Amino acid sequence: MAGLSEYPDAKRSPTRGRRERSMQDKQLRIFSAAAALFTERGFDAVGTQEIAERADVAVGTVFRYASSKAELLLMVYNRELRDAIYTGVRASAEAADPVESVNVLVQAVLASSARNPANVIAYQRELLFGSATDEHRTAGLALVGELEDAIASRLIAAARSAGADGEPVLREGQRAARTVFAALALLLAGPSTGAHPGADPIEELRGQVTQIVRGFLATLPSTIETYQGD
Repeated sequence: MAGLSEYPDAKRSPTRGRRERSMQDKQLRIFSAAAALFTERGFDAVGTQEIAERADVAVGTVFRYASSKAELLLMVYNRELRDAIYTGVRASAEAADPVESVNVLVQAVLASSARNPANVIAYQRELLFGSATDEHRTAGLALVGELEDAIASRLIAAARSAGADGEPVLREGQRAARTVFAALALLLAGPSTGAHPGADPIEELRGQVTQIVRGFLATLPSTIETYQGD
């Protein structure tokens, strides 16, 4: 939806201003209704008609803002993921140890998902297999990229503190960050797969993060040697 700045005469048009405010109000009501219903009953059990009724709009109006119920889920859980990432980034900044810093960062996402794991599984499914033209899927994948970049930045900072730097360190740090996210994603999907029953996801994630980060740091001497030899 275009912003006021894109219309030179917007401030001089009360009708246009009212129309935009009405559109924004409807969008917020639809978003809030979807978020509440998904939380109360779960994504699979909620229909678009119910969302429209809760938002006090016609079903057709819902589809002006989201082409499908799945797109509404992406809108809602993109915000959940964004908030969890920001929470983790702030908390991890206080941890000097790289293992703890990365662990705190990803544990924030795991904790957020625990509030409604079924919805998170549906969200992951849409991120993986949703429409390539869906702007909300694109936004969600960009958030995954932000999380991986945040993890990589902590690993690379630890490498530099150990005296390692250069392109190989950047490359390996980014690769290790993707591995950490893969471990997180599998744990988020755990309730639907039934894999490793009885395992504590918090401790499992902590153990995998520890293994990955220590493995990355252990490769630093060979990484430096490779870099200097190029």
